[in-house]
Amino acid sequence: MDILQGLNQQQKQAVETVDGPLLIVAGPGSGKTRVITHRIAYLIAVCGLSPYRILAVTFTNKAAREMRERLRTLMGLTGENVNAGTFHAFCSSVLRQEYDTAKIDRSFVIYDQGDQIDLMKRVLEIEGIETKQFAPRFVLSAISSAKSQLIDAELFGEQSTSYVDKIIHRAYLRYQELLTRHSALDFDDLLLRTYLLFRDNKHVLEKYQSRYLHLLVDEFQDTNLVQYSIAQQITEAHKNICVVGDPDQSIYSWRNADMGNILSFRDTYPNATIIRLEENYRSTKTILAAAQSVITANSQRIERDLHTENPTGKRVVIHESYNPEEEAQHLLREVDRLRKEDHYKLDDIAVMYRVNAQSRAVEEGCLKYGIPYQLIGGLRFYQRKEIKDIICYLRVIQNPYDDISLLRIINLPTRGIGQRTLDQLVYISQSKGVPIYTAIQMACQEATSPPGYPLFTSRSIGSMTKFLDIINKLIKEAEHNSPYDIIEMVLDRTGFRAYINLDNEQGGDRLDNLLELQSTAFEFQYTSPQESLSAFLESVALVSDIDSIDEKKESIKLITLHQAKGLEFPVVFMIGLEEGMIPHFRSLDDPEQIEEERRLFYVGMTRAMQRLYLTRAFRRSFRGGTEPGDPSRFLADVPQDLTSGLTNPFEHAILPTTRESGFDDERAVNMTHESFVAGEKVSHTSFGEGIVVSYTPPEITIAFKGEAGIKRLLLNIAPLEKIK
Repeated sequence: MDILQGLNQQQKQAVETVDGPLLIVAGPGSGKTRVITHRIAYLIAVCGLSPYRILAVTFTNKAAREMRERLRTLMGLTGENVNAGTFHAFCSSVLRQEYDTAKIDRSFVIYDQGDQIDLMKRVLEIEGIETKQFAPRFVLSAISSAKSQLIDAELFGEQSTSYVDKIIHRAYLRYQELLTRHSALDFDDLLLRTYLLFRDNKHVLEKYQSRYLHLLVDEFQDTNLVQYSIAQQITEAHKNICVVGDPDQSIYSWRNADMGNILSFRDTYPNATIIRLEENYRSTKTILAAAQSVITANSQRIERDLHTENPTGKRVVIHESYNPEEEAQHLLREVDRLRKEDHYKLDDIAVMYRVNAQSRAVEEGCLKYGIPYQLIGGLRFYQRKEIKDIICYLRVIQNPYDDISLLRIINLPTRGIGQRTLDQLVYISQSKGVPIYTAIQMACQEATSPPGYPLFTSRSIGSMTKFLDIINKLIKEAEHNSPYDIIEMVLDRTGFRAYINLDNEQGGDRLDNLLELQSTAFEFQYTSPQESLSAFLESVALVSDIDSIDEKKESIKLITLHQAKGLEFPVVFMIGLEEGMIPHFRSLDDPEQIEEERRLFYVGMTRAMQRLYLTRAFRRSFRGGTEPGDPSRFLADVPQDLTSGLTNPFEHAILPTTRESGFDDERAVNMTHESFVAGEKVSHTSFGEGIVVSYTPPEITIAFKGEAGIKRLLLNIAPLEKIK
């Protein structure tokens, strides 16, 4: 196959530029994944490079899976030998390979966010730190930020000067101590420990430098300092580093992503080649022009000339509603029209919003009208209680020193190990500095409490002995069985299957979920038993929200703007476009954060292929109250000649921003001075004719003819006229 066939000139140049540092600035929908995979194919087929010598890293399992599938299509089995995966997966594999040098347990477990919060609660309790002043999430965020900047607990202590930093340092030290005791790593540890391994062990670094002669990094604008540093370490000798990204789509600073990595790439590599992918293959001319008008107001960006050969397409629809419920009703009516008149499928449609809580009104509307929907990033499959329970069993089988998992399942199903016994075990664990599994062993071996500790009852000793016997036998069985078979053993030997079946209302659904988990484990059936359980648990730990998208089920997708990055849909509704929502209220006093919010708005717009709807509600419940809200300032940057539906929200709203935006609010002022009485006939540009039911300034209630029914409107935005 001609690898260059079908590529435009810029894409061909990116594929054929194989030596030295390369920055590919790839606009939305410009075919960056295609360029990456064709470049890998070119390195193998034309340059004669072994696929074993290529490393390609990205940020989501979905993107990595798509990359591998495209390589398989391009190159068959040869493409499968390329190491293509996420940064975290790569680092995890390095640490398991080099566990001895890295001084970690090879069977380490990866703690997800829930596990980290549970562990931090224990840390704060042990250290006597008040959780009202130092919430677990706040402390974890500070530690995560430090790790992403290559700051371990010792260095953090050296740099601590404030009272808050000194408290966080105490928590950081204890947190790492307990992680080590549990043979666990968190997500940030996967990266930081790999960087430190390479930094402090030249022979290990040289091993990976000699293996990977070419490194490709996708979504480079989302890298943090430690990720960029690992990339630099691997390519230090040959400088064959190719990074692909778009500063206009940098939206993860709250995850410690550093957009400066892509903006300063040329400074780090003065001889780097820079190629801009500027042709958009995704969106219509209208959508692309509207998005460009929004993003050009930012200062931190790399200028380029995005263009498309796609049709002009429909105008961007801007719509205003009174409240979120009315916003959802309008949206779902339009969905129904799109299906009937324009023949779109539900799978073609996505509803995007800034924060998860905004999905509520749309969910309720979908349930009311029987419209199938899928909530992305809601309760994830692996966070369902029964799934998490069995995962914790598997983690204890792999690593019995994992206290967080062991405490979850030690009395599940109930086996006579009560809270008093657990408190005694935790006390022994903390005072002797041993894992809880070891504390149980001590108690069971001595058939009493260790000398100097509170006594266990004979009943609790018996219950712990039975639990220990179950776990130890499962650990033995795991040495020569697959994860699929181990799950079956856990369900039966622990009594968990019978426990689930006691739930008459949801037992069937919960058991189906467990069978789905078991089927997921089947793909590890042919991995060696010594590696398979570890590999399965690692794959579970590294799953992200968008990996939960069910592409077999036809439904509207409800998804946050952050989660939508990397996806595309023929029809996109962006809802809740108000000040305080987007830009988010926490960003209003920070110009850099405002720019990131604008990039987030831009990312949402550029997910749309054919139709784009921008909607807002005048009144929304927010931060514990219900109050009128201003339109998002970003709406003012969408050219009116590209929009349809209601006119730009700034035109008829009485807002502090109206004069700054150059819109005339004279009509709105005149309308608020109008007097209405019950029984008067009025006309609305969208709802038609109606009769005033009541008028309490600034709200007016009108009964409209036909489907519109009774509406409560605000005079300062409602396009009303009296019928004489």
